[in-house]
Amino acid sequence: MRAAAEQAARALRDDILSGALPAGARLGEADMAGRLSVSRTPVREALSRLAAEGLVELQPGRGARVTSWSQAELAEIFELRLALEPYAVRRAVPELSGGDLDELDELAAGMRRPGRPGKRQDLAAIVELNRRFHATFISAAGSAPLAAALRQVTHAAVVHQNFHDYSPDALRRSLSHHVEMVAAARAGEPEWAEAIMRAHLYNARATMLGGPG
Repeated sequence: MRAAAEQAARALRDDILSGALPAGARLGEADMAGRLSVSRTPVREALSRLAAEGLVELQPGRGARVTSWSQAELAEIFELRLALEPYAVRRAVPELSGGDLDELDELAAGMRRPGRPGKRQDLAAIVELNRRFHATFISAAGSAPLAAALRQVTHAAVVHQNFHDYSPDALRRSLSHHVEMVAAARAGEPEWAEAIMRAHLYNARATMLGGPG
C-alpha cells in the first residue's frame, strides 16, 4: 500500500507541477483513483502528503483541490521570503565548504542549459535544480527554525509557476543571479551574496505580481 501511495503522490505531484492539474482544480478521490488506476486509500494518503508539501489543500467536507493563491497571498509569500532568504544566504556563505561551492557551481551551470529558449527548454528540470540550489544555502545557514520557516513559504507550485511566467529576459536574469551568488560565496562576501538573493527575489516577484519583464 505504501508503494501505491508513493506512486500516486509522484504522479499527482508531476501533474500539478506540469500544469496538467491547474491551480484550483478539484481532486476527487474516486476520479484520481481512476486516473491513476489505484484504489482510493493510496490516493487519500497521496493527497495528505501533497498537502504537507503545500501543493494540495484539504477542505473538510469538500474534498481536495490543487492549491491556489490570491495576489495578496503571493505578495505575502514574497515579503516573507525577502525577509528570510537573503538573511539565510548571508549566514550560509562563511559555512559553505569547497564541496558545497562546487555543487552550487554545477547546479547554476545546469540550470542555464535547459533554460535556453527553444524546443529543448525544460522548465521542470530547472525547478528541481533550483530547489537543490536554494536548499544548499538554507542548509548551510545552520538554523533549523529558519529552514522550517522557509519551507513554509517556498512553495514548489509557486516556484514552478514563476518559471513558466518568466519572460526570456527575466529568466536570463534569474539564472544569472545563481551564477553571481556562487561567485560571491567563493569570494567570501556574504553581503554581496545577500544582495544578489534579494535582487533574485525581486525579479521573481515582479514576474508573478506585475512589473517590468
